[in-house]
Amino acid sequence: MNDQSFTILEYAELLALVQRGAQTPMGRARIASLQPLTDLEKLRQSLAAVSEYVELRQRGAVWSFAELSDTGESLARLRIAGTGLEPLAILELARLCERALAARAAILAEREVAPVIWAQLANLPGELNSLVARIRNKILPSGELDDRASPELARVRHEIARLRSNITRTLENLMRRSEEAIQDELVTVRNDRFVIPVRSDHRGRVQGVAHGFSSSGATTFVEPLETIEANNELQSLREVELQEIAKILFALAEELRANLPALEMAASAIAELDFIGAKAAFHQRFNCVVPEIGAESDKLQFVADAREMSFPTGDDKLKFVGQELRDHLELIEARHPLLEENLRAVGGFVVPISFFLGAEKSTMVISGANAGGKTVVLKTAGLLSLMALSGLPVPARAARVPFYVSVLADIGDHQSLAANLSTFTSHVANISRMIELCEAPALVLLDEVGTGTDPEEGSALGVAVVDHFRRTCGAHVMATTHYAGLKMYATNDEGVLNASVEFDEKTLRPTYKLLVGLAGSSSGLEIARRFGIPSQIIDRATAEVKDSSRNAAEYLRRIKGEAESAAAQRLALEEERAAVAEKFATLDRQADRRELERQTTFQRECQKTIGELEKQSRELIATIQDRSTRLKLERESQRRVAEMKREANRAADVGGRRVSSAGKPEKSDDARGIRVMREGTVVPGAGAKAAPIARSGSPDDERYVAAEPRPLAVGDRVRLRSFGSIGIVDNIKEDEVEVRVKSLHLREKLENLELVEPAPTETRRAQKLRISRGTEVKLAVSAEAARSELNVIGQTTDEAVDAVDKFLDAASLNNLSELRIIHGHGTGALRRAIADLLAGHPHVARFAPAPPGKGGGGATVVELKE
Repeated sequence: MNDQSFTILEYAELLALVQRGAQTPMGRARIASLQPLTDLEKLRQSLAAVSEYVELRQRGAVWSFAELSDTGESLARLRIAGTGLEPLAILELARLCERALAARAAILAEREVAPVIWAQLANLPGELNSLVARIRNKILPSGELDDRASPELARVRHEIARLRSNITRTLENLMRRSEEAIQDELVTVRNDRFVIPVRSDHRGRVQGVAHGFSSSGATTFVEPLETIEANNELQSLREVELQEIAKILFALAEELRANLPALEMAASAIAELDFIGAKAAFHQRFNCVVPEIGAESDKLQFVADAREMSFPTGDDKLKFVGQELRDHLELIEARHPLLEENLRAVGGFVVPISFFLGAEKSTMVISGANAGGKTVVLKTAGLLSLMALSGLPVPARAARVPFYVSVLADIGDHQSLAANLSTFTSHVANISRMIELCEAPALVLLDEVGTGTDPEEGSALGVAVVDHFRRTCGAHVMATTHYAGLKMYATNDEGVLNASVEFDEKTLRPTYKLLVGLAGSSSGLEIARRFGIPSQIIDRATAEVKDSSRNAAEYLRRIKGEAESAAAQRLALEEERAAVAEKFATLDRQADRRELERQTTFQRECQKTIGELEKQSRELIATIQDRSTRLKLERESQRRVAEMKREANRAADVGGRRVSSAGKPEKSDDARGIRVMREGTVVPGAGAKAAPIARSGSPDDERYVAAEPRPLAVGDRVRLRSFGSIGIVDNIKEDEVEVRVKSLHLREKLENLELVEPAPTETRRAQKLRISRGTEVKLAVSAEAARSELNVIGQTTDEAVDAVDKFLDAASLNNLSELRIIHGHGTGALRRAIADLLAGHPHVARFAPAPPGKGGGGATVVELKE
């Protein structure tokens, strides 16, 4: 870095601004010595610490270092063996330890979100607490030693107090006896001895030693003979007291010396935390952002990764990849902090700037009106880059700064009569030094490059200098100019950006906005007119301007106007797009609300109907006397109710997905065995396999239809109205009939039976569960034959579990006792999912891996309950 660049960019003034947030002399000293860091890892840790500090404050972690003084001198004395410390210095060290330990306690609970800050305090020993307690017990806040600091000190001070009381009483008695000779009845102290005020004209009335006179000479301060011995004894006790105090202070100093590493750690931690706190205060005061830091190592790592991946590995390709990821300088809504501080004082504000310099566009040429803010752009970019490299937050909405090795600036007029330097020669001399010092990656700032000499030669020199820094040094370059040659250079070279500061043609005033992509005219004549140059001079100058210059200026104004018009149209389109998006979002919310209401109604009615069915099933099962048969029917009833709930939920889910997809194509619902109709009817698709849910019975029961009414006879087939199954009449006794349903024998009333006969053609029918409010659910019955083996290899876990569940239901319904489920070895996911299902299934008695001859670990054998 160049010291002159630090001066030009006002780096010292910035540090003074940051220092305002520090609370301790140590923190202010750390800020005053701050320089851009040369270690990338330390720089990133420094910036991370600022982010952590801000986060800790937001989470409520509180600590303060206010009123702490600099303990550097005291720590230096402790490093010298045998030296002591004054009581106030010892108290200051104790306060230092207290504040460090308080900060550690505040950060302890949040140490996971602040690892960098926690590292400053993590190793602080807890023994400092006891050390602080011992110091507080011996030294009072005023700096005096407590009477209880030692038994000897307590004894001596007790004797001193007793002796002073005796001396005071003796003197008071003496003054009462010699009242006419006493000036004031007041015991006072002179030369550390107790005396009484005696009138000078009655000096002979009181025998003793004179210790002085009043300013008027009318009073003599006399130590009577009666108290001389007591005063002598008092002086001796005071000397003993001072010796004991020195002994106690030395012992405390030795104890502090024994803990010197911990004290130095606490001092270092407080200095560092105060330093970080000052940066965080600056962050809050100027609404800053913690910048990102790019580095050459990041690019090299990407290229190394590219060699290991499937990218082409030719040198040209890797070179291209490196260029694409070349570090870039990006500032979004950046503000100059010193300028902002000054404008705040007068109620003004800073117009923020935004720009991007990367691999393809590494140089920016800024033109435009005088006093329009071109130099401010350069200083903002330079100072914020130095701030980022120093670990400081920057006033911007977003920022990324390369890990610059050099930040070089030639801004302002450095002419000097003493050094025999004109404006031009001072610029040239400074640029010459910059060329020597430039080391990539670098940021080069050139203000009015080539100015101060013949415009044609200056323009050519400016182009050559900018191009040298850009190509030879590989630097990011920002240059301001009024020269048309530099503007044309930026226009014709793909690696260079044109930019300008905006000038309001109506008010003839600059707006200080940076317009990237547009060159600007200098508007010198308009500005001269605004500053009071007479109109006749302006008119004469206008006439002298070449037509080509006037045409170029007019062309630039026209381009600017078209750019503003395009920006306004783009803004209008963005607003219209936002309005359309909001309208569609409103429609989506309304559709979601209606779907939620539909699903709620559907589920409520399903639950109501299923509850009624469960109640009827329990009432029917309660009439069966055979215990084993009753238990079997209870299981069958539970299974069918569960199947009904699954199908109802599946139907609700299908409807919800159709609404939420907002017209997006989905997998056909027929593939799932369900079809959702407009009026809310759920009908089985071609692949549906489910038991009837409105009635119980086997698939054979669906092969019969109602017959012509006639009296029942033994052998007739009837349908039980309450149960839904088909049975054969075995016996008739008046109005009660014995009916055989498979292996069950039931007694039913005549009015509960319906005569049936075989259907003329075998069709596949579905039972209907009618739900109030017009909702209808149809679930089909699978007619496929019972199987004792199921293969789920290739299915997902959800698909396999669903298939196994239905397989178990069908097997139980067909009175199968042993099954085999083939799931394969694979990752074991299918086996574990199926085992979890079998472990809690109501039909399963036990299960185990199949024997080697039946698939081994790739299959599971299941034994069903009776």
